[in-house]
Amino acid sequence: MTTQRFLHAVDGISTWFGKAAAWLVVLLMLLVCGEVFKRYVLNAPTAWIFDASNFLYGSTFMLCGAYGLAQNAHVRGDFLYSSMKPRTQAFLDLILYVLFFIPGILALVYAGYYFAADSWRIGEHSSVTADGPPIYPFKTVIPIAGALVLLQGIAEIVRCIVCLKTGEWPSRLKDVNEIDVVEQQLSQSEHVDAETRQRAIASAHEIDEAARQRGLGGDKSP
Repeated sequence: MTTQRFLHAVDGISTWFGKAAAWLVVLLMLLVCGEVFKRYVLNAPTAWIFDASNFLYGSTFMLCGAYGLAQNAHVRGDFLYSSMKPRTQAFLDLILYVLFFIPGILALVYAGYYFAADSWRIGEHSSVTADGPPIYPFKTVIPIAGALVLLQGIAEIVRCIVCLKTGEWPSRLKDVNEIDVVEQQLSQSEHVDAETRQRAIASAHEIDEAARQRGLGGDKSP
């Protein structure tokens, strides 16, 4: 397996879990809507709805972490980063990944594993209500999400090393972005001529690329 295939394979794993976890948002919406109907129409509120909504939201948030990292979507606080050369960016990223990211995520996986194991061992339930739902399935998500982020972090470290050698960032596995929706809408418009449409699409891509603050170097469609 080549380095690029390895990077895209890890990106694919993170993307799959991220998209699968996104469906929990739909379940959360249905759960909350059902509870609103029961509470205000039937006057029969559900005691465990608060815990269940927290479990679903927390699981979505954690399981999508690796997907966000794979898509380079996490917010950067350093406004100077975008003006740096790729090798400088890679060098800075590599230091931060080794010094802070890897130790922190390893601690999360380690502590999360024993956190979840203890919860399964005692059959832990929520104490918010008298007969709260079990918590151990939710706590199991913690080490799983940590392991996924760790795997993606290893891929990011490999990307940094490749960039230090070549001076260019390796490509990422491309996913649908807002800019793709804009391009699709413009391509189907009957009120814009072809030349104006192409200029608008090109301009939108330039704005999107500048906003991302990091060249992704030839994204590859899944």
